[in-house]
Amino acid sequence: MKTNSSSRTIKVNYLARVEGEGALYLKIKDNLVKDAKFKIFEPPRFFEAFLRGRNYYEAPDITARICGICPVAYQMSSCHAMEAALGVKVEGTLRQLRRLIYCGEWIESHVLHVYMLHAPDFLGYQDSIQIAKDHPELVKQGLELKKIGNELVTLMGGREIHPINVKVGGFYKLPTKKQLQKLAERLNWAKGAAFDMIDFTSKLDFPDFEQDYEYVALRHPDEYPFNEGRLVSNKGLDIDISEFDQHFEEQHVEHSTSLHAVLKERGAYKVGPLARYALNFDKLPGEIQETALKAGLEKECYNPFKSIVVRSVETLYAVDEALRIIDSYEKPDSASIPITPTAGVGWGCTEAPRGICYHRYELDDSGLIKDATIVPPTSQNQKTIESDLRAFAQQFIELDDDELQWKCEQVIRNYDPCISCSCHFLKLTVDRE
Repeated sequence: MKTNSSSRTIKVNYLARVEGEGALYLKIKDNLVKDAKFKIFEPPRFFEAFLRGRNYYEAPDITARICGICPVAYQMSSCHAMEAALGVKVEGTLRQLRRLIYCGEWIESHVLHVYMLHAPDFLGYQDSIQIAKDHPELVKQGLELKKIGNELVTLMGGREIHPINVKVGGFYKLPTKKQLQKLAERLNWAKGAAFDMIDFTSKLDFPDFEQDYEYVALRHPDEYPFNEGRLVSNKGLDIDISEFDQHFEEQHVEHSTSLHAVLKERGAYKVGPLARYALNFDKLPGEIQETALKAGLEKECYNPFKSIVVRSVETLYAVDEALRIIDSYEKPDSASIPITPTAGVGWGCTEAPRGICYHRYELDDSGLIKDATIVPPTSQNQKTIESDLRAFAQQFIELDDDELQWKCEQVIRNYDPCISCSCHFLKLTVDRE
């Protein structure tokens, strides 16, 4: 639908099939983008409030309920924060098993996004069901790969949604070598499927759209980050997790019930796969580095539409890392280390599929939670999503209404925001002056 008017308003009132509720608003006047808002209007859920007064060991099970797609991220961040407050550190095989369950979450989350939620944008379909009619093998492979991620989370976590086997200090129960070896057979198939995933996504058609992001991610001296490391950026940030509040703050905005997080020094920043990849490319195994470069990526990527390729590269890494951990696994004598309640303050930050997930807890001397702060990835990306919307709409201002809407929806879907299991939009209204 073409329009000769230089002034128009694009509204998408509801994001369908979302974990929460959101909308898109775009105002164009005299061929200039005057306003762009990514609106989130999910009612407050008060997790931080009802954590107060609970025992420290309840935090992993409570926070896992924040998200059905990335519960492991919330469990791991809460465990690390609690262990920091209690003065204990999980190391050795138990630490490796934490990386293993995180591998499962990255696989199932990234694959869901790539094949079911994001690919329709590039292939010109409304949803993956339509893709399946024309390309059934593509969708079947994606579903099978996702299933293997779910199986890994189930084995390590007790169930695939909101795992129940993770605890402060380790796990409640450990897998046997035989159980892990059986899963390794499935993961060997998954590795080939992950290579196919990279090949598929690398051949998609990407808009020429690069932005000057401040990327923020964990960086560990020895490994591509899941659970531990310092917080770094490509513009000079390099801090311990305990310094988070000194450099970041959350702000209320009128059009969102979700807070906007900013860097106090510079404002908007970006977390997630592109940030991890740019700041930790050298920590990927050589084979995966070569695969990424052959797929057309450079060592840093600033085109948000290519996040679908980077997610595919991280899927390959998660499969490869899972196989490495399983190969060296020897079941330890104990599933967890002993914990003695004590007063303290602790910080934890891990890499959810969508970016850093920060937790801070204050405990009293009996181990009860006095205060809790949780900063999820989507609140950290909201301001940057809106910046992308403004810049993209301005760059492609001559697109007709339908095409501009489609592309602006995809700008948001590039981030796989945590409010959604899918970010397909239902209703569009265009007002012309």
